[in-house]
Amino acid sequence: MCAACHGPLGNSQIANTPSLAGQPKLFIENTLVLIREGMRDVPAMKGMLHGVSDAEIVELANYFSAQKPVPAAGGAPDEATFRRGQALATRGLCGSCHLPDYSGRAQIPRLAGQHEAFLLQSLKQFRDHPGPGRDTIMAASLYGLKDNELADLAHYLAHYR
Repeated sequence: MCAACHGPLGNSQIANTPSLAGQPKLFIENTLVLIREGMRDVPAMKGMLHGVSDAEIVELANYFSAQKPVPAAGGAPDEATFRRGQALATRGLCGSCHLPDYSGRAQIPRLAGQHEAFLLQSLKQFRDHPGPGRDTIMAASLYGLKDNELADLAHYLAHYR
């Protein structure tokens, strides 16, 4: 059922849907529990996790975290946009939590190679609508950034190799 949206082996083919392949196991577990318990509102996931046990969530996390992520961004990045995004990521110290290669760790997600549209949507949500099930550190980290800066950051992370 997960593959319908999150793609074969967890590599999403849908621009606004995250790839789960290669995400840290703990991040997947935590996110699925937050969604299941209604603490994180993801409209597309409404009802999908009803009746899913903790053991099944652990199995899903084991499976998806073990899959090889395939970068979603196609084609060459726009050099100027990429550089602006890189500067924002450096200034914002994104690599200190998400790791220097943006692969994520523990409860912190992998950003590298995600769909640009998904990254932009997520960055805007963190900045504009912090709430239950959302990381307040991210809201504070993005505070004051304009939409065009978030677009630059999303472009950089989507094309990061």
